[in-house]
Amino acid sequence: MVYITKITTQKKQSDRFNIYVNDGTGEKYAFSVDEDVLIKYQLKKGVELDEFTQMEVLYQDTIRKALSTAIQCLAARMRSEKEVRDHLKQKENEDPVIQEVIHRLYSLKYLNDEEFSLAYVRTQMNTTDKGPNVVKAELKEKGISPDIMEKTINEYSYEMQLSKAIQLCQKAQKKKRNDSQFVFEQKLKQALSRKGYSFSIIDEAMMEMKDSVQEDTEFEAIKTQGEKAIKKYGEDNHKIKQFLYRKGFSMEHIEDFLRNLEQEDWN
Repeated sequence: MVYITKITTQKKQSDRFNIYVNDGTGEKYAFSVDEDVLIKYQLKKGVELDEFTQMEVLYQDTIRKALSTAIQCLAARMRSEKEVRDHLKQKENEDPVIQEVIHRLYSLKYLNDEEFSLAYVRTQMNTTDKGPNVVKAELKEKGISPDIMEKTINEYSYEMQLSKAIQLCQKAQKKKRNDSQFVFEQKLKQALSRKGYSFSIIDEAMMEMKDSVQEDTEFEAIKTQGEKAIKKYGEDNHKIKQFLYRKGFSMEHIEDFLRNLEQEDWN
């Protein structure tokens, strides 16, 4: 059994206190505690501490420190339960301490996975060009349950998805250079899929884009690829045709290119 001989306030943290005790061999520093723990256990000079009480005090203080760490983490931005758990784990907190902190955070209404998921979906929807499949994958990584994920992803309407996909198509079309329209569309479909858009959205967006594609865009692409073929195969029209066909150009466009080549009708 030991008894408290002195309590001092820490210089850098005024809400934490150093506890000194005498175990029969003289006064010495024992541990430090948070102000709330100090009050809860009524720690003051002269109070006797058995081993069990000391262990309980230290455990509660560990929880208080972990709680403070979690609140600081949440002050930066909203986080999911899993993100908070991972952060506390990185700070080397034990599982029972983490579980208690998570329980207290819910009681304080600092954690709410549904509110977090909804806010995350809206942020990604309004500030990025990500499709819902990518957003769902990110929510899964953050530990959001399937039920909550499906409920909140509905915020991402079909109309908004289509609008964003069409914008991506239009942006890509403006940058289109030397690919045939066929190859360009295949690459674009793959890019939109990686962005997280469904096949139905991609197909509809592509149809919108096709309606606005100008014929001269394809002509400029086959002209560029045709000039490469000529450098490689000279006047061998058969090999030039094969080259352009492998690049995804239609036979109609290839024949037009060769006809213009024969007439030297380049503008």
